[in-house]
Amino acid sequence: MKKLILAASLAAVFSASAALAESIKIGVTPGPHAQIMEKVKEVAAKKGLDIEILEFSDYVVPNQALADGDLNANSFQHQPYLDNQIADRGYEIVSVGPTVNFPMGVYSKKVKSLDELTDGAKVSIPNDPTNGGRALLVLADKGLIKVDAAKGLKIGPADVTENPKNLEFVELDAAQLPRSLDDVDASVINTNYALEAGLNPKTDSIAIEGEKAPYVNVIAVRVVDKDAAWLKTLLESYHNDEIKAFVAEEFKGAVVAGW
Repeated sequence: MKKLILAASLAAVFSASAALAESIKIGVTPGPHAQIMEKVKEVAAKKGLDIEILEFSDYVVPNQALADGDLNANSFQHQPYLDNQIADRGYEIVSVGPTVNFPMGVYSKKVKSLDELTDGAKVSIPNDPTNGGRALLVLADKGLIKVDAAKGLKIGPADVTENPKNLEFVELDAAQLPRSLDDVDASVINTNYALEAGLNPKTDSIAIEGEKAPYVNVIAVRVVDKDAAWLKTLLESYHNDEIKAFVAEEFKGAVVAGW
């Protein structure tokens, strides 16, 4: 009789555990976001949350997939980019927590400093409004150009008010920027794509974004899921000392924890 009672009790425990377990899909871009989420997955599994990670090669599809319900969350973008996507496309998605920051770097195969850029030099930047604007702000911060301050973060080449060296801006898909280094004099590259190409902003860039730039990345979900039980577990798993230590050790300052 005792064995039967014990067996029944164990069955009830396992049944309850199975009922508590949840499975979600999270979209990321290759490189650090994917690597970090793999570690988050390990932490979350101990809390009963199973994470399936899907990688996307660009910045456009992950928000569409989230809005369409093909993903439960995504982790790849900073707040200004998300705000722009919501304004342009009407997505009912929202950021729910910070992740990491990727200081943007300027890279070149032709010069060793920004001062060496000559008149009419070609500089490639991302072709989406927020990351392109971010790149221009990096150049402005380094004194190469001046931009229309009234436009805030949403600027493009047309908003450059002073350009003493007559720099020519070549707008490309962010993922293609590392490949452009043979064809331009310099390129301002998002760090996730730089790292994927073997470039480290701390050691390989000729200039790097200031630490106070407002571009901490975020986890985004659909508005209807902002209070979901699994989301609390996901955020607890990400905002974890184990994850912070992993980021510091793995990326050596090229990626920094934003929480």
